[in-house]
Amino acid sequence: MTAALDISNLSKRFGGAVALDDVSLHVARGEVHGLLGSNGSGKSTLIKVLAGFHEPEPGAEIRLYGSRLSLPVRGPEARARGLAFVHQNLGLIPSLSVVENLYLGEFATQPDWTLNWRRLHARAEHTFARFGLNLDPRAEVGRLSAVEQALLAIVRAYDDLSQATKDHADRPGVLVLDEPTPFLPRAGVEQLFDLVRRCTATGASVIFVSHDVDEVREITDRATILRDGHLIDTVQTASTSHEGFVERIIGRNLDAYGGHAKALQHDEPLAEVTGLAAPGIGPVDLSLRAGEILGVTGLIGSGFDQVPAALFGARSGVAGRLRLKQRGLRLSDVTPAEALRRGIVYLPADRLGQAGVGSLSVGDNVAMPIYERLKTAFGLTTRRINAHASQLGAIAGVKPNNPSLPLEALSGGNAQKAVLAKWLQTDPDLLLLDEPTQGVDVGARQAIWDALDRAAADGAGVIVASTDYDQLAAICHRVLIFARGQVVSELQGADLTKETIAEQCYRSMSRIA
Repeated sequence: MTAALDISNLSKRFGGAVALDDVSLHVARGEVHGLLGSNGSGKSTLIKVLAGFHEPEPGAEIRLYGSRLSLPVRGPEARARGLAFVHQNLGLIPSLSVVENLYLGEFATQPDWTLNWRRLHARAEHTFARFGLNLDPRAEVGRLSAVEQALLAIVRAYDDLSQATKDHADRPGVLVLDEPTPFLPRAGVEQLFDLVRRCTATGASVIFVSHDVDEVREITDRATILRDGHLIDTVQTASTSHEGFVERIIGRNLDAYGGHAKALQHDEPLAEVTGLAAPGIGPVDLSLRAGEILGVTGLIGSGFDQVPAALFGARSGVAGRLRLKQRGLRLSDVTPAEALRRGIVYLPADRLGQAGVGSLSVGDNVAMPIYERLKTAFGLTTRRINAHASQLGAIAGVKPNNPSLPLEALSGGNAQKAVLAKWLQTDPDLLLLDEPTQGVDVGARQAIWDALDRAAADGAGVIVASTDYDQLAAICHRVLIFARGQVVSELQGADLTKETIAEQCYRSMSRIA
């Protein structure tokens, strides 16, 4: 039987840079096929070739159910043949209703007077019921949760496939899910996976693009790994271990994180927080020693994620006191500018919004905190900024290390390495981070962990707010568990494992009356 999707000899160059080099990909009918690789591996380029954004080099061939597609791929032809996409930004319009988003393509081709809203609502309800979803067709999409929006986008893409292939039972379609899960809670990921399984049960195929090895191992039948534009391997998921995936992705063995030994190199106290309170959190007391990496975590809504922003002065209505290196201040008086003067830096989760300016160059983003240092008698020049940023990028492992590129042109992991390096160059006393490795591949994650270890070894204190229990267990000396805005448990030593963190988080709600 012919494959659902068959890609052969796919190459793509951008100037002198090779993004894909003779890559082949074969997706079977009715399977979930994973696509993995570090940032810069070629995953995004491959998907953009499939979607028609990029034209491949001569010699490439793409077949859907045995029929050859014209190259470059033309969107209408691909959709008609049974190829649909759900990109990470989902492509939904928040101000429209669920049903309007669901049938947006039909609305674009039909006059208003032919639309029967009662019939469309009933049709939408039938579609959602088929997939076990409880979505209100009349609800405004902007009011849906992140999980509900992701599920709606997938159902819309599948419905488009069904309409395009309804007269061709032998080609039920290929659905490409491009990084659909990074910003979803675990319960939402499970809902999404259930929907994926229902789609493949109809005979459709799904390409699941992800950084998360555990998710790929859970949902896929087979997986293809790319590295530096090359096809490394296609494996049977059930017979490939987590370590086997990681080794193929980064090209070396990473059996366990080999960073700090969890023994503090400094004994002196660095920071003490008393009576921290803000809407949804507090009162909270915590302390931090020099060189310590302290994790804060809990279930969604427990308030742990507010701690870094509150200590940096990026939240309103904050009360309490902070004592840093024997100097005290009221948290109600702290502003971001004052925090920076006190040696406190903050890396928010939104790397292209709050943490960096996506439209500005990498050089300008990196140099922003130290413009005064880079000035000469002749002022501040782009050449000097870029030379400094290039040197910093080489140390941080930013790829491509081109300071003139806009920050938004970098992959997620490389953008995160750049904005982290921006703050580490200031030699902070207290480093505050919110989900520092969210949506980041395993190679970039290792580089970020190493950078935090170096900062701690130099005597900085680090507070990491995260729902990544693996990350917390690997890099932290202690972890505080939050529930309903308060600290309910502290883990360290032999208790500091992924499993114990997860257990304590799910038991935490019973500890607060």
